[in-house]
Amino acid sequence: MRSKTRMAAFAACMVSLAMAATAAPAAPASFANGVEVTAAEQGHLMSLRGAMPKNDEFSKSRVSHPARPLPWLDGPGTPVDGAQQGQAFSVAAPTMGLGFDGVGKGFTGPQGTFTVNAAPPDTNGAVGTTQYVQTVNTALAVFDKGTGNVVYGPVPINTLFQPLGGSCAADNDGDPVVVFDKLAKRWVISQFAVTAAPYYQCVAVSQTEDATGAYNLYAFNYGSVFPDYPKMGVWTDAYYISFNMFNGNTFTGSKACAYDRASMLAGAPATQQCVQLSTSYGGLLPADLDGTTAPPAGAPGIFMARGSSALYRWLMGVNWSNPSATTFSSTPTSLPVASYAAACGGGTCVPQSGVAQKLDSLADRLMFRLAYRNFGTYDSVVVTHSVQIGNYRKGDNTAVRWYEVRNPATANAVYQQGTYNPDSTFRWMGSIAQDKQGNMALGYSVSSTTLHPGIRVAMRGAGDALGTLQAETSILEGTGSQTGSNLSRWGDYSAMTVDPVDDCTFWYTTEYLKANGAFNWSTRIASFKYPGCQ
Repeated sequence: MRSKTRMAAFAACMVSLAMAATAAPAAPASFANGVEVTAAEQGHLMSLRGAMPKNDEFSKSRVSHPARPLPWLDGPGTPVDGAQQGQAFSVAAPTMGLGFDGVGKGFTGPQGTFTVNAAPPDTNGAVGTTQYVQTVNTALAVFDKGTGNVVYGPVPINTLFQPLGGSCAADNDGDPVVVFDKLAKRWVISQFAVTAAPYYQCVAVSQTEDATGAYNLYAFNYGSVFPDYPKMGVWTDAYYISFNMFNGNTFTGSKACAYDRASMLAGAPATQQCVQLSTSYGGLLPADLDGTTAPPAGAPGIFMARGSSALYRWLMGVNWSNPSATTFSSTPTSLPVASYAAACGGGTCVPQSGVAQKLDSLADRLMFRLAYRNFGTYDSVVVTHSVQIGNYRKGDNTAVRWYEVRNPATANAVYQQGTYNPDSTFRWMGSIAQDKQGNMALGYSVSSTTLHPGIRVAMRGAGDALGTLQAETSILEGTGSQTGSNLSRWGDYSAMTVDPVDDCTFWYTTEYLKANGAFNWSTRIASFKYPGCQ
């Protein structure tokens, strides 16, 4: 009994230490020059390792998260793709590193075993100095990046937010994003809380480079308008984030916001500044910094979205001391791109081996991330989305379109673009990034009537012909197709990130299936580098 009493006291002490914070209530929103300013609720988590996970979250009823489509952004008909690369150039294969399973069906780590209760997985991950952090609907895990061994998790993401109380502590609703702030060496992990209004974005900023340690916690309020598909990027003056806002099922336009990065790193009270766009624009992505060379001094935050024949760009110059001086592009700059049609008409058409169920393309938006890098003599962003080759109603395949925009804050045209389509396999749900030499890696899902969904990557050397990728490499060939429960939802996003230590090694994570079924997804994490990058 004495031993049990001591253990109970120890556990109570650990919970107290882990959650030694109370949430500070937020002030109501104010407006300055069309910019909405809102204070966040705030708290602190003393130690993620010491927090008590709510693993009963994994036993909740299965939920298929509905796709919330954006306004139709394609032109009329099915235009011929104007940037198609129909043949891959065979050169040196990437130097492969680790390959291991992330969170998914039956995944087990120090904190227990994960049970899939949502689809799609919203697979996302980022690499830090010594760790890799992966988030999915609705869990997170931390891995040793040197071995691939799981060192913490899986735990529900709202384990992070218990000190805040309220919706961020009670809800575990997903749409998670994790990024690594390479300049500050901090983790930023977020998900939304949308079980009931008011809706929140819950944000945790680590106090060190250890993802299992202490965090500064924030809850940003979005009222009764649903903040769907949040996507975050690291910049010098802010953590920029975008949402697709819905009033019920009615799209009300994208919202672009800036979180006070300096205050959040310091654990101080923080505000957000937001601009609501019209219903003409959706699916914005904020630029997310790779490497340790900051953007040019005073560079505004960059947002981009796709149109029917262009990339749209907005610039946000945030002023934290005087919000009325914050600037945001009143209308976007249009960067013309080669003709294309959205994969599956923006809907569902991707076939799988052995089953009738088709998969969603999510081709109505750009795919996470809008990866930014400053090379010194120029800066650059790269991004991708899914396009149609031929007519999807006739069973023609999909492909991945990618872009590079140099000097993205001032450019009026893309620097290079390509549609990767070396054969009739369906390719979609991509993510792209550049290493310190300017080599690119584009990861994506593949499938067809003779292929279970799998994972592949195509690379581009910095000196290759513009608009071209090299022969693809298989990361993993799937052994199952999604079927049952009328479940078409797939991916929603994946993540290609770059190791901040060597600035050469790419890390990619996305979903696959080991066997036919529904709500039985797995995820894969793989590392590799372009040959010759030291």
